Amino acid sequence: MTGIPVFPAAQQAQIIRAHQRDLYHVSLLREQVENTARSWLGTRTLTRWDKEVELLIKLMYHGLTTGRATQTLGEEYTDIWQHSATVPPSPLTRAALVLLPSVPAYILSRFVNMSRVSARSPRLATLLRYLPFVLETLTDINLAVFYIRGVYYDVFRRILGVRHISSLPENPHIRPPSYSLLGILIAVRLIYRLIMFARSKSSSALLEEKGKRAVQVSSNRETYLDDRPVSQMLDVVDPESEPAKPAEEDARTMLDVASLPPANVGTCSVGVVSLGGGERRPSVHCVDRV
Repeated sequence: MTGIPVFPAAQQAQIIRAHQRDLYHVSLLREQVENTARSWLGTRTLTRWDKEVELLIKLMYHGLTTGRATQTLGEEYTDIWQHSATVPPSPLTRAALVLLPSVPAYILSRFVNMSRVSARSPRLATLLRYLPFVLETLTDINLAVFYIRGVYYDVFRRILGVRHISSLPENPHIRPPSYSLLGILIAVRLIYRLIMFARSKSSSALLEEKGKRAVQVSSNRETYLDDRPVSQMLDVVDPESEPAKPAEEDARTMLDVASLPPANVGTCSVGVVSLGGGERRPSVHCVDRV
């Protein structure tokens, strides 16, 4: 009596070759679709709808393979199958594998206007601005772990728990190649990128703080012109709006009040006469006492 056959886990080389083969077929399919659309609709229309064409090709390729619980061309080329807790993966898991790698990026690039989002919610705009960097970092981390551990080539398969199994029996006399060195190099590059990112953020924050301090210092520093503060010169009141002052109290009058007879002191007033053309001239009016 024979038992249920147990399939070994797919090797790293099989998974890598399958992924490269899928990328090749998707690129070839896109090139053929673009050539056909360009001959029918023209280059201008194709350029305007290039993101939709790319999304349609990816959904069609993975929907007709992974969505139908069959092998992709790359998986068929390397004799591997997708495996999860339910063999094959459930319809919901297969739909997530088809939609998640393509649809969110398309929606973010096509329908999200960063200027409008910044005006409504600056915090959400900052989150969306850093989202591609976060996804790229997670992809690099997952790829480094894959090269070291040998499972879950992409982030979405790791989240959904979808592995690959091989239909080829293992050969005990052949040692599979190891890609741990690539994983270590990717981890070193990732650490370097994170350090540079942290330095750039700290330097930008430091420059912003220095700019604020410079603005405060410049606002508190007084500027002088001919030993007079500029602020006082700008705050000069219009002479016509001032009430008439006695000549002995006006510091700007040219009248020598001390030379006047005591009987006339207090009967002179200072004013401003408009001569036309914007020219003004001070005047002194004196009234003799009876």
